Amino acid sequence: MAAAKTGVKPVSGASGPVRVGYYEMERTIGKGNFAVVKLATHIVTKTKVAIKIIDKTQLDEDNLKKIYREIQIMKLLKHPHIIRLYQVMETERMLYLVTEYASGGEIFDHLVAHGRMNEKEARKKFKQIVAAVAYCHSRQVVHRDLKAENLLLDANLNIKIADFGFSNYFSSNGKLKTWCGSPPYAAPELFEGKEYDAPKVDIWSMGVVLYVLVCGALPFDGSTLQSLRARVLSGKYRIPFFMSTDCELLIRGMLIVDPSKRFNMDKIIHHTWMTSGADETDDFSDLVSQYNIFTDSNADIDDISDEILNFMEQMGMDREKTIKSIEDHSYDHHSAIYHLLLDRYRKHPTKTLSNRLPHTVLPLATRTERRSSITTGVGKSSLVTPQCIQYLLVKM
Repeated sequence: MAAAKTGVKPVSGASGPVRVGYYEMERTIGKGNFAVVKLATHIVTKTKVAIKIIDKTQLDEDNLKKIYREIQIMKLLKHPHIIRLYQVMETERMLYLVTEYASGGEIFDHLVAHGRMNEKEARKKFKQIVAAVAYCHSRQVVHRDLKAENLLLDANLNIKIADFGFSNYFSSNGKLKTWCGSPPYAAPELFEGKEYDAPKVDIWSMGVVLYVLVCGALPFDGSTLQSLRARVLSGKYRIPFFMSTDCELLIRGMLIVDPSKRFNMDKIIHHTWMTSGADETDDFSDLVSQYNIFTDSNADIDDISDEILNFMEQMGMDREKTIKSIEDHSYDHHSAIYHLLLDRYRKHPTKTLSNRLPHTVLPLATRTERRSSITTGVGKSSLVTPQCIQYLLVKM
């Protein structure tokens, strides 16, 4: 399911920043073997985004298929604690994956800077992880690379699960057999090369993650892969004196070597340690129940905001093309701008502006047609006014 080929290519002025499509590229925030991740700003909405730039010529056919599968899966997932994919631009040589930018960075770096978390803080983060992973599993998607480096934090230090490069679909009765993930977080059955129950490998990784949050260290480690494998297969690890009994029991339930005896998601959600924080201000049960009920793929269509459409029309964007883009799931720049504006408003719903709108018109460069791909999560509809949006664009 490759994205449609586009005419997009990097453009720069004599002294201005490099622009790709509707994004001005900024600093590099990540690098891989065949990809680089850049911080960028959408020139219309002024939203900060992360753009993963992939050189397709460096990938073989199998790896390219995995990239397209990652894109397809990210389009499916619409959850507040999962990094959102906004747009996919593709040329003959390059792929540009435009995603939500988590300004708080990796939770791994947060732990390095601030040390281990107290259990109250860890529980808040872990609940968000559980809600997001349960959501993935309800849509028959397994992540397979849950680790501290792939758990990002937004500006409010809320969890955003990232990097679905190893993710895959699974059937309720089927098993997977591909070895993948990060060894310190990998389940025993992966080390043994067996077919495995897909959700159970994520649950093992979640057990390792919770241990890392509370202890600031890995439960299983080794100087070589062989020594690490031996420790994982033994299922033995140290419980520090400061860990509560309830937290220990939850971790032990997730780190059971035999996957048939390992906790399932329901046991995790209703575990004493998870519910002991019920007096804390959160909406965990609502978060799980609201997003784990399978929603119709046309939810975005049902919730189209006339107010945002009106505002986009004032900026010079064709209203009918925007509606068609959303209805056809064509993922071009029309729906990209629409969803970026909607997401920005939903993050700041109380900000309004009663003054008249200035005459905002799109830059000339944005008027050329380019076919591309975009997806974003949209929940229940909100009343959005052009004044609200204009205030957000100016003030944020």
